[in-house]
Amino acid sequence: MQSAGRKPANCLRPSRVHPLGVVLFVALAALTPPAARAGSPVVVATYEGVINPVAAEYLHDALTLAQTMGAQALVVRLDTPGGLDTSMRLIIKDITASSLPVVVYVSPSGGRAASAGVFITLAAQVAAMAPGTNIGAAHPVAMGGGEMDKTMKEKVENDSVAYIKSIAEQRGRNVAWAEDAVRKSVSVTEKEALGLKIIDLVAEDLNGLLDMLDGRKVVMAGGPVVLKTRGAAIREFPMGWRLEALKVLSDPNIAMLLMTIGTIGILAELYNPGAILPGIIGAISLIMAFYSLQSLPINYAGVLLIMLGVVLFILEIKVTSYGLLTLGGIAAMTLGGLLLVKTDAPFMQVSLSFLLPTVVTAAVILFGMAWLAAKTLRQPPVTGAEGMVGAIALAKTDVAPRGQVFLHGELWEAISDAPIRQGEEAEVKSVEGLTLNVAPRHK
Repeated sequence: MQSAGRKPANCLRPSRVHPLGVVLFVALAALTPPAARAGSPVVVATYEGVINPVAAEYLHDALTLAQTMGAQALVVRLDTPGGLDTSMRLIIKDITASSLPVVVYVSPSGGRAASAGVFITLAAQVAAMAPGTNIGAAHPVAMGGGEMDKTMKEKVENDSVAYIKSIAEQRGRNVAWAEDAVRKSVSVTEKEALGLKIIDLVAEDLNGLLDMLDGRKVVMAGGPVVLKTRGAAIREFPMGWRLEALKVLSDPNIAMLLMTIGTIGILAELYNPGAILPGIIGAISLIMAFYSLQSLPINYAGVLLIMLGVVLFILEIKVTSYGLLTLGGIAAMTLGGLLLVKTDAPFMQVSLSFLLPTVVTAAVILFGMAWLAAKTLRQPPVTGAEGMVGAIALAKTDVAPRGQVFLHGELWEAISDAPIRQGEEAEVKSVEGLTLNVAPRHK
C-alpha cells in the first residue's frame, strides 16, 4: 500500500518551462515573417496611358480600396509612355506609404514603362514585366515649350537622378542602371531587366504572376510579409465613368477640339441671338476645355494664338484682304495648337495630323458663319416701316389723290400723285406715319 503522502508513479507532473526556452520562442516568432491571411483577395488595377492627375487619383483609390477590404496585395497592370512629374511623385508617395505590398506589372505584351513609368515600377515593392515589354528612357523632357538651357537642364537632370537612385536603393535594385535610364535614356527588354536586377519577376499573365508571388517575402515598413497568392480571389478595380471621362478630357487633342467647338458655339450664338443651343454647347465645351487645360502644362502664348486665329477669321468678312486674313487665321491657330502644351514629349502634344483638319474645319465654319451674318445685314429690312417700302398693295377705293389700300391684311390710308382705280395694284414708295405714299404699278 502506498503511503498517503506519495503520488502514483504514472501521475503526470506539471511541466516546467525554462526561461531560456521562452526567450528563444519569442525571438523565433519575431524573426518569422507574418503570412498574409488565408483567403485574402488580391486587388488588380489596370492603367494604360499618360501619367497625369487622373492616373494618380485612380491608383490612390485602388490602394485605398485594397487596404479597406483587407487585401493582401495590390497589383497594378501598367502600360505608359510617361507623363507629369507631379502626378508620378504622388503615385510613388502612395506606394511608399502603403501598408500592403504593391506589385507593378508592366503588361500586356507590347506595353512599356517609360519615363515616369520607370520611376513608378522601381518604387513598387515587387516589380514584374510581361514578355514582349520594355522599360527605360526616363530622361526628363522640357516642360517650357522648348529646349531648356544648359544650367536648367543640369538641374532637372540631377534632381531626377537623385530621386530615381534613392528609389532604387530603397528597393535594392540596380542603381547604376537607374541613373543611366535618366542620363542616357537607356531602355531594356523584360529579360534584360530581370538579368540586371531592375525587376523581380517575368510572368506570362496575371495568374502566372500570382503563382510566382506565392510564398514570396516582401519587406514592408512594418516588417516583412509573406504573400499567399496562389489561388487567391482576384478583385478587379475598374476605372469609373467619371475618371474615364476626365482621362479623355486630359488628352491635349481633346482640349484643342473642345476649345474650337466652344469658340464656334459662342460665335454662332452671337451671330444669331436666341438660337440658344449653339450657346449652350459652346459654353459647356469651353468649361470642359478649361478643365482639360488645367490638367496639362499649358503655354498661354498658344492660347492667345488660337484666339487671334478666330479674330482673323471674323475680320476676313469685314476687311477686303483677298484671303490673307483667312490664311493668317489658319497659321495662328495651327501654331497655337502646336505651342498649346509646354512639353517636348510627343505623347503630350497636340498631334499635327489631328490639328490641321480641326483648324481647317473651324476656319470653314467660322468663315461661313461670318459671311452669312454679313449677307443678312446687307439685305433690306423686312419688318417695320422700312420693310413696307416696295411692297405691292391692292387699292380698295379709288386713290385720286387719296384713298385706301389693302396691305399685309390691313387697310391703310394712301396718297398718290397719279390716279389709281379701285382693284388696281399700287407700289408703296414711302411711309409717313399711318399714310402710305403709293404709285401705280407698271406691269
